[in-house]
Amino acid sequence: MATITKKELIDRIADQLGIKRVIVKRVAQSFLDEVVGELGRGNRLEFRDFGVFECKQRAARVAQNPKTMERVAVPSKRTVKFKVGRLMKIKMQEIAKAAQAAAGDGRAVAVAVAQPAAVAAKV
Repeated sequence: MATITKKELIDRIADQLGIKRVIVKRVAQSFLDEVVGELGRGNRLEFRDFGVFECKQRAARVAQNPKTMERVAVPSKRTVKFKVGRLMKIKMQEIAKAAQAAAGDGRAVAVAVAQPAAVAAKV
């Protein structure tokens, strides 16, 4: 599985639209800044059929250092929860089925499929 960077996405969009990369970069960065700003203010962002981003407060807990087996207090923190939208979920399932069919031998192919469960990330 490859990693695609923001720069690569900007280059693709600029080539597809025939727009200067500098302009696409400014627009993309402004969009991302607005998303982060809204999440920072505790707002929920909904992109129809793509997904929903919302800020959640994770409770404080006691964890354990696996190396030393020492108990460690983990403070509460804010995280971002992402719930996959309907069309994205369908598209990911189609891609997984196509990859499995391409394998041809009936064995399962390891393809990442977005689940409706949340993917948490730090803010």
